[in-house]
Amino acid sequence: MTIIPALLLQSDSNAAVTGGLLALGGAMFLVFAAIMLLFIIGMWKVFTKAGQPGWAVLIPIYNLYIVLKIVGRPSWWILLCLIPFVNIVVAVMIAIDLAKAFGQSAVFGVVLLFLLGGIGYLVLGFGNYRYLGVPARAAIAAA
Repeated sequence: MTIIPALLLQSDSNAAVTGGLLALGGAMFLVFAAIMLLFIIGMWKVFTKAGQPGWAVLIPIYNLYIVLKIVGRPSWWILLCLIPFVNIVVAVMIAIDLAKAFGQSAVFGVVLLFLLGGIGYLVLGFGNYRYLGVPARAAIAAA
C-alpha cells in the first residue's frame, strides 16, 4: 500500500474535539482582546491626565518613553528595560514613581500597577486622582 491510500483511509473521529478546541481558542482570544482593550483605555486616560498624548499608548517603545517622561526618569532607562532581570527591577521602580506622581503610595504602585498590570491604570485613569507632576513626587518622597 502506498502513502496516499493510507492517508485517505484514516478516520476523522477527532473532528468534534478539534472543532471544540478551536471554538474555545476563539472565545479565549475574544476575552483577552477585551481585557487588553480595557487596559489600553485605562493607560490612555492616565496619559491624558498627565498632559501627554493618549495615542502614545499604542506605539510600543514610544509609550515607555512617555511613561518615563511622566515619572521624571531619563530616557536612557529604555535601554535598562531591554536587559533581562534588570527590566523587572526598573519596571517596579517606574510603577512606584508613577503611583507617587499621582499622589499614591509605593504599595499602590507595586500591587496595582506592577503585579496586577492594567488594573492600576484603570483606577488612576478613571478615579479621582490628579497628576501631581515630578516635583510633587519628590516632595512626597521627602515628607
